[in-house]
Amino acid sequence: MKKIVDFLIIGGGSAGSVLANRLSEDLSNEVLVLEAGRPDYKWDFRLHMPAALTYPLTSRMYNWWYESDPEPFMNNRRIYHPRGKVLGGSSSINGMIWIRGNPLDYQKWA
Repeated sequence: MKKIVDFLIIGGGSAGSVLANRLSEDLSNEVLVLEAGRPDYKWDFRLHMPAALTYPLTSRMYNWWYESDPEPFMNNRRIYHPRGKVLGGSSSINGMIWIRGNPLDYQKWA
């Protein structure tokens, strides 16, 4: 017998997890989240301790390890783009760091 879901969410990053939570508030919805990365275990200190930031950023266990194509105006160097390969996405490998937005951006939104 086939199991049918109402909503299929690809990626359990910040947005996918919030979307799944909101959709599942309606108990009649069948929601499935597919995440390619590993779970975000509470005991995994590498994700939950800011001082361990360098490990998730340099480990293929937590990071997709994306690079740009060679950049012609940078002597053909590649730019490294860390992307989280874990439940929670890239927000799980950012060392709990955030940067306050520019006040002018908030004024434009208002």
